[in-house]
Amino acid sequence: MTHERENIIEIKNLTKSYGKKRGVKAISLSVRQGDIFGFLGQNGAGKSTTIRSMLGLLHYQEGEIRILQMDAVKNQNEILRQVGYMPSEAMFYPSMKVKEVISFAARARKTDCSKEAARLCEVLKVDEEKKIEELSLGNRKKVSIVCAMQHRPRLLILDEPTSGLDPLMQEAFFELLLEYNRQGTTCFLSSHVLSEVKNYCRHAAIIKEGAIIRTDTVENLSKSDARYVKLTRGGQKREFVYTGKINALLHELANMQVEDVLIEEPSLDEIFRHYYEDKESGADMQKEGQI
Repeated sequence: MTHERENIIEIKNLTKSYGKKRGVKAISLSVRQGDIFGFLGQNGAGKSTTIRSMLGLLHYQEGEIRILQMDAVKNQNEILRQVGYMPSEAMFYPSMKVKEVISFAARARKTDCSKEAARLCEVLKVDEEKKIEELSLGNRKKVSIVCAMQHRPRLLILDEPTSGLDPLMQEAFFELLLEYNRQGTTCFLSSHVLSEVKNYCRHAAIIKEGAIIRTDTVENLSKSDARYVKLTRGGQKREFVYTGKINALLHELANMQVEDVLIEEPSLDEIFRHYYEDKESGADMQKEGQI
C-alpha cells in the first residue's frame, strides 16, 4: 500500500554538463505524493535538462534520481509506464491522424485508454480525424496533453504545458490537472509563467543558471520583507522593489524632495523576479541615484 506522504520524486546532486553549454549542477529536490509541484525558471535555466534526466532520456554525470520509489536508470521502462510525460515541444509523425497517435501512445503502455481519451478530446476540443501536419502548435499541444493523461498516471511530468494554448484551453487544461490531482495523481509542472505556479502549485523550486536557488511552499515563497515602492520626484515616477531595512528607506526618503510615495507588499511576480536578479542589483537601493 502506498504511504500518504512518501516521496514520488527524489533527486540528489544531479549534475549534467554539456561542455561549454550550461546544463545543471548539484540539483536536489523532492516531491511528495499528491502534490502539485512547480519547477520555475526562465528559458534555458535547466528545467528540461532536469526533466529529461528524471525520465532516463539523458545520461547525467553525477547524482541519483528515484521516481515512484524506483531508480530512474535501472527501472526506466516501468517508470515510463506509470508516468504521463508532456514535453515542451509536441513532436509526432506528421502523416498520422490524431486518433492514431493517441491510440499508439496507449498501446505503448499496453492499456485501453479509449474512454478517457475520448473524454479528454471532447474537453480540449481535439479533432481526432485530422492529420498531425494539419494542426497548429496549440492543437498539437492538446494532442500531447491527451497522450500524457489518458492512462491516468500516478505521476504527471509536464514541461511548459500551456505554451501555445489559448486562454480558454489553458483554463480547461488546469481544470483537468486539478481533477486528476484530486484523484491522487502527483503533478510536476515546469513553467516560466509565474501566475501558473502561483495559482495552481503548492510547492515550488526556483532554478537559475542550472542551480536550485530556493525550494519552499508557494505561500512561503510569497512572503518577503521586501517592499514595492512607487514614488514621484521632480515630476518623474519611479517604481522598484526595496529589500533593505524599512527605517533606512524612510530616512533616505525624508532627505529627498519626494512629492508622493506608496509603499506596499510586492506581488508574487515581483518577488520571483527578485530571485533572478544578481545580488548586486538586488541590494539595498539606498543611494539617491538608485532611488
